[in-house]
Amino acid sequence: MTSMPSVPPMRPDLTATLHSARLDLPPIGPEHADAMAAALDDPALHAFTGGAPATADELRARYARLASGSPDPAEAWGNWALRLRGSGELVGYVQATLRPGAAELAWVVGTAWQGRGLATEAARTLLAHLTAGGVTTAVAHIHPDHHASAAVARTLGLHPTPHTVDGETRWQATF
Repeated sequence: MTSMPSVPPMRPDLTATLHSARLDLPPIGPEHADAMAAALDDPALHAFTGGAPATADELRARYARLASGSPDPAEAWGNWALRLRGSGELVGYVQATLRPGAAELAWVVGTAWQGRGLATEAARTLLAHLTAGGVTTAVAHIHPDHHASAAVARTLGLHPTPHTVDGETRWQATF
């Protein structure tokens, strides 16, 4: 009796540039720090997560660390800038942390560009890329009062669970 060769699980390409109707999503890198610092320079963006807007130098260092990858071999990071195709402006980012069994998603859109559906468009594009690459479970952690992020999660097909982490509700879906 011959055994079938083991097929490794698919893994989405976390270095691919993604595209949606209005956005290009290049993998984020230190070269995006200046424009991203300007786009995200609003303390209101931290109302639910804490902290303060990062400087361009802080973002440059953070993006270099992200690009070097997770120190945990069981975890992989994907981070994409949101670039408006028409103007070329950077307006936010999406990210995915892949662990065995799930991808944890996050999205941020600068205050000046909120209310236009860009977070939903970018998160939907990211989720489609991840599921095409074999991801079957998506998770997001959202503050209970952050109704805009909850609306994005709901549009993606995620549902709130009874689980909380650091005061945030775990939203989840299996595809």
